[in-house]
Amino acid sequence: MPIFEDTNSATDNNGPPTDHPQNGENCLKPNGKIEVEHVISKKLQLKRRAEFLKSDLMRQFDSHVNDFMDSLIEESASLEPAPVSAVFSPPLSDKEKNKLGCFRPPHGQGKQFVNRRSLLDELFEVNHIRTIYHMFIALLILFILSTLVVDFLDEGRLVLDFDLLVYAFGQLPLVICTWICMFLSVLLVPYTLFNLWSQSQTGSYSYPRLCSVLFGFMYLMYQVLVLGLLPTYIVVINNLPPASRFIIILEQIRLIMKAHSFVRENVPKVLAWTKDKRSPNPQVPQMSHYIYFLFAPTLIYRDKYPRNPVIRWGYVATKFLQVLGSLFYAYYVFVRLCIPQFRSVRLQFFDLRAMVLCVFNSILPGVLVLFLGFFAFLHCWLNAFAEMLCFADRMFYKDWWNSTSFANYYRTWNVVVHDWLYYYVYRDFLWMSQKRFRAGAMLFVFTVSAVVHEYILAVCFGFFYPVLFCLFMCFGMMFNFILHDQRKGPIWNIIMWTSLFLGQGVIICLYSQEWYAQSYCPLKEPSFFELLKPRSWSCERGSIAD
Repeated sequence: MPIFEDTNSATDNNGPPTDHPQNGENCLKPNGKIEVEHVISKKLQLKRRAEFLKSDLMRQFDSHVNDFMDSLIEESASLEPAPVSAVFSPPLSDKEKNKLGCFRPPHGQGKQFVNRRSLLDELFEVNHIRTIYHMFIALLILFILSTLVVDFLDEGRLVLDFDLLVYAFGQLPLVICTWICMFLSVLLVPYTLFNLWSQSQTGSYSYPRLCSVLFGFMYLMYQVLVLGLLPTYIVVINNLPPASRFIIILEQIRLIMKAHSFVRENVPKVLAWTKDKRSPNPQVPQMSHYIYFLFAPTLIYRDKYPRNPVIRWGYVATKFLQVLGSLFYAYYVFVRLCIPQFRSVRLQFFDLRAMVLCVFNSILPGVLVLFLGFFAFLHCWLNAFAEMLCFADRMFYKDWWNSTSFANYYRTWNVVVHDWLYYYVYRDFLWMSQKRFRAGAMLFVFTVSAVVHEYILAVCFGFFYPVLFCLFMCFGMMFNFILHDQRKGPIWNIIMWTSLFLGQGVIICLYSQEWYAQSYCPLKEPSFFELLKPRSWSCERGSIAD
């Protein structure tokens, strides 16, 4: 930094000026005065440069710290105690080591659960972020007011009936009975089969391998027939409405994943016991641990999880109220933004202009439904159950909204499901292929996720229209490689959000058109291929008045 002469010393002396050349930067006037404007401009330039360097340095530091902490949390389970740790913390006692070991995955592999809060709970403590939450509440109030005003002008009275919600959640007694049967079967069958199989490995049975094949076949048949086909049959044969179908099918998928995690995590323990036999009997999980896992907001089984000491019942009530508020929010989004648009739409053969307008008009309700689904389920619902169960690891999602790549978005949007896919699909695929087909493992994960998502929508909506499957397998795979983790900077975050908005518009538009086409153009005796063909492609109907 250049050093400037003190202007006071130059003006106080009456003698002739003394030249102090400094690489030609300071221009002197005949009277010996330094050009003050030139000095100020140079200082301002240096100040701006310093501020830019400071912000850039802080941004890089924050990014590196976040990456370091994430990698530290994910990989700490596989790290052995090092002498460096003693520099930062005192050595742990034997009791503390045993307590910490309960939360570590077996054999130093897998997910480690730690005590941490949900990200939105931390962000809502900031006034600026909480104001955004208040803006969404204000938007809900406007939706309610607009609906009441329109109903009053049309009907001459205030219409407060929620006919759409009543229809969507119809036949709730049947839904509750079906869920109870599914839960009891998952509670008894996998645990009993695992206990019997573990006893067959102790040497009391003559053919342990044959027993393994037999119990494995019985477990597979239970997963496919009882948990797989029976709930779907009940949903279809009783013609349940959409929301009731979603409850049963989503619980079906959740319980299948839970049962697989329980078996997948405990079978290696028994197999390891058969080799060393350090204890008289293999380690079998307690029934209380299994019941806790079935209700816990995670799909990765552990005998013990980090727990909080108390239950904040006010927090639980707040989260359930927010779930209820999000449900009514979604109701008003469909009533005000979706139903008026698609109920009076002209169903005809493909029209490019009409399709483009439909997609762009569906972006706003699609984005609102996306936000509401994320907030209601991944934040409020899971946090409410976590609080009631004192479950301390609340990382159900990460900062997916800051993603600059779709690869990072897939990892951070739904951490609960991502962990299950990563440990039981991706890593097991690599283990079976001896780590030779990483691209194949990624493709297999995308295929499983796309098939399950499309299965849920097909059963819940009552028709087969593989829009989401195509978006997953085509654009999802393509963006996963194009918008990869090497893409940094705000422009890539903008591209990610733009693609996400367009995808939501396409989903809402095409599925809504197919829903009304199924109503407008029913098939009397449809063949199998006619059931697979989207009805909106062949249904032609004029403008519907009502």
